[in-house]
Amino acid sequence: MITSEENQATLAPATVEIILPGFRPPGANEPPRPDTAETPARLPRVARLMALAIKYQGMVSRGELWDYADIARLGYITRARATQVMNLLHLAPDIQEDLLFLDGTTERDLRRIACLVYWKQQRRHWRLLRGPGRHANAA
Repeated sequence: MITSEENQATLAPATVEIILPGFRPPGANEPPRPDTAETPARLPRVARLMALAIKYQGMVSRGELWDYADIARLGYITRARATQVMNLLHLAPDIQEDLLFLDGTTERDLRRIACLVYWKQQRRHWRLLRGPGRHANAA
């Protein structure tokens, strides 16, 4: 019969290795990869807000969040601010797409456009906002 002392003596201690991205084990001489050495460009604020609104809408659609109050609690913002962010979803789809690849437009300008009901009006104001050489997609 094997006693617990003999059993413990025959078992090797378990080891767990965790490799964290961005960290190298001591003594590793491998140079960092060039694609990870560069810091990515920071996305414009309105692009991040548009992406956040799309994400929150998906969460509401799936039933993960119930309403704007849940969004406000999740994001540590007021209900009014949650409404402002979610109102970006009222923009025409082509304007939403442009926002994701845009820089230089303020959220305040977008709120004025988002309150317009008709997408045709939104697109006209969007073209005026973007300037003569920077048109959005087709109206």
